[in-house]
Amino acid sequence: MEKLVATFIQTVNAFDVEGALAMFKSDAVIDDVSVGRAFVGADGIRLYLEQFFVGYKTVSKLLSLEPLDDFAAIVRVDFTGDFGHETGSLRIKISSDGLIERIKANLD
Repeated sequence: MEKLVATFIQTVNAFDVEGALAMFKSDAVIDDVSVGRAFVGADGIRLYLEQFFVGYKTVSKLLSLEPLDDFAAIVRVDFTGDFGHETGSLRIKISSDGLIERIKANLD
């Protein structure tokens, strides 16, 4: 999980939408409580990444990672970008083949 999270952060920090999409299952979901919306499937996740990472020039820094089991973890992240500065958590669930199935995102 640590390697996947580090790779995900590195990929989104590089604004590599295609690289980030390759880390998700085709029917994955990003449920972002702070925007009140779930982004479903490749098209939804692409929209999310383009809008909230590329669009706001978001740079993420890993603060901590708390494994919940072999397939889930809570990741604390520091975000900076055109919006200013925020911290938040990502509850990440992966599949047995190592792809992201679901992220529940929440800003503090």
